[in-house]
Amino acid sequence: MGIPSMGLATCIQIVIIVVVSLSFSKISMGDPRTTIAGQFCNNTLAASGNILANYFVPSFDNLSSQVNANGYGTNVTGVNPNAVYSLAQCYGDLGPIDCKLCFSEIRSKLPSCYPRTGGEIFLDGCFGRYENYSFFNQIFNEYDRNVCSSIKNSSNASLFGQVVKEVVGNVSLQARNNHGFAVGSVSISNSIAYALAQCWENLNNSLCGTCLDKASSSILLCSPAIDGRALFAGCFIRYSTELFWNVNTTSSSSNGKSNTIWIVLGTVIGGIFVILLAIFIIIRRRKRSRKSLSLSELYGPEIAAAISQSNLNFKYEDLRKATNNFCLSNKLGQGSYGTVFKGVLSDGKEVAVKRLFLNTRQWVDQFFNEVDLVNRVRHKNLVRLLGCSLDGSESLLVYEYYYNKSLDLFISDENQEKFLDWQQRFDIIHGVAEGLYYLHEESDTRIIHRDIKASNILLDDKFKPKITDFGLARSFAQDQTHLTTGIAGTLGYLAPEYIVHGHLTEKADVYSYGVLVLEIITGKRCSGSVGSFTEHSLLAKVWNHYKANTLDDIIDKRIYSKSSRDEIIQGLLIGLLCTQADPQRRPVMMRVLEMLRSNRGDEELVLSDPPFLDVSPIEDIEQGESSRLMPAGFSGSRISAR
Repeated sequence: MGIPSMGLATCIQIVIIVVVSLSFSKISMGDPRTTIAGQFCNNTLAASGNILANYFVPSFDNLSSQVNANGYGTNVTGVNPNAVYSLAQCYGDLGPIDCKLCFSEIRSKLPSCYPRTGGEIFLDGCFGRYENYSFFNQIFNEYDRNVCSSIKNSSNASLFGQVVKEVVGNVSLQARNNHGFAVGSVSISNSIAYALAQCWENLNNSLCGTCLDKASSSILLCSPAIDGRALFAGCFIRYSTELFWNVNTTSSSSNGKSNTIWIVLGTVIGGIFVILLAIFIIIRRRKRSRKSLSLSELYGPEIAAAISQSNLNFKYEDLRKATNNFCLSNKLGQGSYGTVFKGVLSDGKEVAVKRLFLNTRQWVDQFFNEVDLVNRVRHKNLVRLLGCSLDGSESLLVYEYYYNKSLDLFISDENQEKFLDWQQRFDIIHGVAEGLYYLHEESDTRIIHRDIKASNILLDDKFKPKITDFGLARSFAQDQTHLTTGIAGTLGYLAPEYIVHGHLTEKADVYSYGVLVLEIITGKRCSGSVGSFTEHSLLAKVWNHYKANTLDDIIDKRIYSKSSRDEIIQGLLIGLLCTQADPQRRPVMMRVLEMLRSNRGDEELVLSDPPFLDVSPIEDIEQGESSRLMPAGFSGSRISAR
């Protein structure tokens, strides 16, 4: 069979060293126990699946830092009805490394419940849950149950039942007074059982005890099965005839026969050699098997060809190291369907790594869409894609890193520490227009971005703009006038005809660009939170000032001056022109560039109708649950069609 890159003798020597080290350190390395004991997803759908996703990703990012530090954490992100309340708990016998590995599996598996309002997952080494309400003191729910092994029963049912009852009772009692965790074993004659009990750390002793009592009664029904688990909202219990918990981080409790552990440990260590060697060989075989599959077979011929021809491949492990295992201190921001981290490659080059988190079909399609489209385009005002990773547990995109991050950080800086003068703001307005003109008219494929907004405009060290995030972008043939598609983008930047009819043309990007221009000049966000009334939107405020001939009053005071006043007012008028309700009245990007490149004050722009529709907001665009139109200047929450 053979082992690539390593002789068998060398491999055996390494494994022997590992085994000896394990025996002298009393198993300093443990088992993260990532086998799924049970996973349950709520039946109800989120009010908005995409808003839920925008909250889910940062919630679990925040939870990750807590779990990595303490083995436990809770977090609340967002506002109801799409808020994400999350909790994760590693069991008390897991060391820091094993805990990270176990929680990593939670992050990988639990998103399969999306877009349900909640879900929970029990692994044999840790627990994770999210809901759209506070459940932190909940100890029971509809999913509580026992899970009994069907592989084998004890040959002496009566004696084994006595052993299980005693060991489960012991650990349940001890866990109440030991920060919610205990392990132990009981041996009577030739019958032995090991058990573990764990309450979540947010529960007090009383709630913990109540949960364990109920869980104990449930798990005893598994006997004479040789393995059983009780999965409850507030606690977890397991028993088995095999030693399954990590010895090094626990102290055993038994009926005076604690040395039983070391008897079994000798057997365990004796078998580790064979197990490790077998695992090593299996892993190598799997790697060779995976490598034998072409990218075309794995991901489709078009994407594979684009990646192969442009040398875009990055190794997942290299990017994980570059970002320090996606450490929160390296987090740059929240992308459309993942989190963006700063990374430093082995050669010292700084990069931005976008981590796709929700691996549903919809989000994977967006990943490949972005790889495909960004790889086709080259322009000084578009972010350059350096590569991607397809070989790890998550899909990653690698971009050039820009020192000044996103424009949104400057517009939303309440402390006014980050300041852009008028010339810098004008250059950004002009640069974004050039980038959009290239996408709409100069590139080989006509591309509509669909999500132009401040957070998708990155700034280099000279504050030159770079359009990023092409996950929602769409391309179409030159002879097509429009696309009819599901709605996707960010509320507040969406054109009214696109919201109503799904009618997509370049004018949808022009509308979003107009909103962005108004944000840049006023220094204000396009609107408040979801549920804002029409008159509260930035677009409505600027329009009202236009009608009252008081546009000077809404300009960011930090850039206002008599010498630049006419240019700035012209910029506001261009923003209003781009956001006209009738798409035919909006200019194409070439015309926008002409207006910006002119003397920028000698041309009078006539606006004929309001740039927003005075109607009530819809409740959920994505699900199509209402036909009532949202104000064009509504909110800032991302939505996306399936």
